[in-house]
Amino acid sequence: MTPVVENLSAVTIVTRDMTAAVRFYAALGFHAVTGGPCAAFTSFAVGGQFLNLIDEGSGPLAKGWGRAIFHVSDVDAMYDLARRQGLTPDFAPRDAPWGERYFHIKDPDGHEISFAQPLGQ
Repeated sequence: MTPVVENLSAVTIVTRDMTAAVRFYAALGFHAVTGGPCAAFTSFAVGGQFLNLIDEGSGPLAKGWGRAIFHVSDVDAMYDLARRQGLTPDFAPRDAPWGERYFHIKDPDGHEISFAQPLGQ
């Protein structure tokens, strides 16, 4: 079965100042569901999606713009499809503590794309 991309789950952007960024988004009415001013990663619920902030010193995103995250019907099938198409994901699907199974892959310009499926689906 071919996996289906179902929706955009989240956009993750790099921030140089988590405290200032959290204050900015909170002032606009965004509600943090994880993280906060002193965290390396903060996630705000935006309807059924998320806006994530990652501190620039927290990992490989420091050199990039961020990450787009797409929910799919079957993350393992999406990983297999990418490999069959000759693409090279960064790692095999894994379960995350935030309740998703996911993997990352870079597009030809080096932008990181993540495909994820909520655990239990």
